[in-house]
Amino acid sequence: MQKYRLKLAYEGTDFVGWQIQPEGVSIQGLLEKGLETLLGVPTRACGAGRTDAGTHALGQVAHFQAEKPFDPIVFQRALNGLLPYSIRVLELDLASESFHAQYSATGKEYHYHLWLEPIVTPFVHLYRYPVRFPLDLSLLEEAATHLVGTHDFATFANAGSSVKTTVRTLQRITMHPQEGGVRLEFEGSGFLYKMVRNLVGTLLEVALGKRALDSIPGLLAARDRRLAASAVPAKGLFLAEVRYPVEIASKVEVREVFTH
Repeated sequence: MQKYRLKLAYEGTDFVGWQIQPEGVSIQGLLEKGLETLLGVPTRACGAGRTDAGTHALGQVAHFQAEKPFDPIVFQRALNGLLPYSIRVLELDLASESFHAQYSATGKEYHYHLWLEPIVTPFVHLYRYPVRFPLDLSLLEEAATHLVGTHDFATFANAGSSVKTTVRTLQRITMHPQEGGVRLEFEGSGFLYKMVRNLVGTLLEVALGKRALDSIPGLLAARDRRLAASAVPAKGLFLAEVRYPVEIASKVEVREVFTH
């Protein structure tokens, strides 16, 4: 059996998320259907993590196994031909036997997009969360500093997934101006269920003057989901990148196998 790594981008509006669900169309379900068509056998695609219904991805990663070797470039083209245009396979490489899309990951980066103008243009309404009232962005940035570091983020995790611990490390939360608003970037060792959307909701309450800046440490200490803000909509959230150790990169193997 040979293992392969996929990097995917998808527009999540019409999907129930990455993971196969009892009802609705998922990215994983469509990907596995395409793999079965090409390989002739049911094939499991394991993703780096689940993304919720309506969430988008610029760099989701998955892996699968196949009994017979094939040219990844040709296979990638064929797989994209079977998938809807809202899902694209950006890269397809050979992977080492030890590679696992979820368990080999050392970190992830998410982006959340806020629209701050009074009128939402037709071309961004599926990808930006419009904030109707003026924000104090300096307060938002200052509140974010209380969240960076290693903390127990139970207060910002929705029920719905089983994890051994709710302790996570956020390396950074940064804000970047962009057309019509700002982009919040979250880089961390890992994220809990709806954690980024819950963090954004709470940061917005601080920036709107609805929550005291100094309340953030208390929220972390309380470990009580009821105390934090509601999650902001999924449409503004993008999985930007999944990070792995350099040694598991496999493009050299691909060149060696298919250029001789």
